[in-house]
Amino acid sequence: MPSIVGNVKIISVGSSSVVHFGDSVIISPNSSSKTFAGAGSFNTGDFPRIYNAYSTTVTNDSDLIENNASGGII
Repeated sequence: MPSIVGNVKIISVGSSSVVHFGDSVIISPNSSSKTFAGAGSFNTGDFPRIYNAYSTTVTNDSDLIENNASGGII
């Protein structure tokens, strides 16, 4: 159904957000990310006790494509 849209001011659009005016069948935003973290990085709770004698985070990755959010082949 056609509509008339008045003045619109868009301040910011994030990486996985959608701005759409008009008719559509499917809107499917995609986003992907990769997180590197060492031992004890994602602990939650009131009194966590972490005992790590040695911690290392390996960021070397030989893969060319991890999460292809666009769905195409690179």
